[in-house]
Amino acid sequence: MALIPDLLVTGGDVVTMNPRREVLVGGAVAVSGEVILAVGGTAELRARWPETPELDAADCVVTPGMVNGHQHLTGDPLARACIPDDIDSQESIHGWAVPLHQAHLPEDEELSALLACVENLRNGVTTIIEAGTVADADRVAGAMTRAGVRGTVGTWGWDAEGAPHAAPAEEVLDRLWAVVETYPAGGLVEGWVTLVGHGLASDGLLAGAADVARRTGAGMTMHMSPGRADVDHYLGRSGRRPLRHLAELGVLGPHLLLAHAVWVDDDEVEALLSSGTAVAYCPWAYLRLAQGVTRAGRHAEIFTRGGRVALGCDAGNAGDSADILRAAALAAGLAKDMAMDPGAIGAAEAMEMATIRGAEAVGMGGRIGSVEAGKLADLVIHDATGPQWTPRGDVAQQLVWSTDGRSVRDVLVGGRIVVREGRCTTVDEQALRIEARKASDRLLERAGVAVRRHWPHVRSH
Repeated sequence: MALIPDLLVTGGDVVTMNPRREVLVGGAVAVSGEVILAVGGTAELRARWPETPELDAADCVVTPGMVNGHQHLTGDPLARACIPDDIDSQESIHGWAVPLHQAHLPEDEELSALLACVENLRNGVTTIIEAGTVADADRVAGAMTRAGVRGTVGTWGWDAEGAPHAAPAEEVLDRLWAVVETYPAGGLVEGWVTLVGHGLASDGLLAGAADVARRTGAGMTMHMSPGRADVDHYLGRSGRRPLRHLAELGVLGPHLLLAHAVWVDDDEVEALLSSGTAVAYCPWAYLRLAQGVTRAGRHAEIFTRGGRVALGCDAGNAGDSADILRAAALAAGLAKDMAMDPGAIGAAEAMEMATIRGAEAVGMGGRIGSVEAGKLADLVIHDATGPQWTPRGDVAQQLVWSTDGRSVRDVLVGGRIVVREGRCTTVDEQALRIEARKASDRLLERAGVAVRRHWPHVRSH
């Protein structure tokens, strides 16, 4: 039986990100259930399927849903703009992030994740790779499902001797197995093998986690080398830099998405490329935390040499805004300026990182990342009537340089409309704001951290 679409998205300029990178001016997308049935001209698809309900995208640009390759869903969202921006990453982690996570209740994790998911969706992000800092995976997966975002979830753990709350490697691995089995690949939310990374995992845990990923077919992600600390740790631990150490252990490979990989040398770049290991590049976080991306970052080189690179937004007090278009613009700008070459990565390549190349980096390129028949109907409709879109020029440049997530009007995930006219349809946003404010006050009090404000706040009457 021939499929019949449930919805036609009509009249917009469809940025397909297909192999030819075609833009269909005045195009249409036919959606049947979760998948894209056809892509073509509006008149053509209307004639083929008359009387099908339509979502009018005239004066809009339609793109694939964007991929956020590294996003913290817990901890920071309920403490947004509270961690000072004049402290280094170590103080940020140990003076703030650790106390916040220790004070998190299961209901805080769910609320925090829901808040982060709504922000991502409203900015056109349809797939989130959770960063591996979740204690209650079921509550977080529930929030992701409620919001309607696609993504991955894991649960954190470490076995470093002397680290607070460390657990034996076998216990951590059992937790990883459980999440992957509970949330199998192909669902809206998938279980991934997630470690915090850095220097918190023994060699046995690192190798064991990679083995779980390979045996189950699940993805794996962890943090490594956003600053110099990991380099110094691994040189002292094994005499090798971090990525060379992971290569020796057999951890690198196409199953692995490394967050950051900023401080890497020539040998480590070669290890990434030869192993097919992917990188989640979070440029705003490195600038916010002064981690030296302009001095040490090699992401543009890795990308142009065929490496797998996705963009990420990191945490609510690092990358701050869960907006992949902002990250795309920064990635392109840094590439040009660091090389002092205007011909370096530009808007077109940055959009690839945000969509199809990002999807390939997270192992989902066969399902998402482009607007093509047979792929999941993850679509973003950008309102192109604002002054930042006038007059209309090159669509890649306008998406990356001229606008950001604030132009997003509608979002579909798996054919379901989850954002309409700039508002999330799956969540009562007003109720969410009220609940989040109350939960934030309670969390900060339990964590024993005090918010320092730059300017005096005077209550007016």
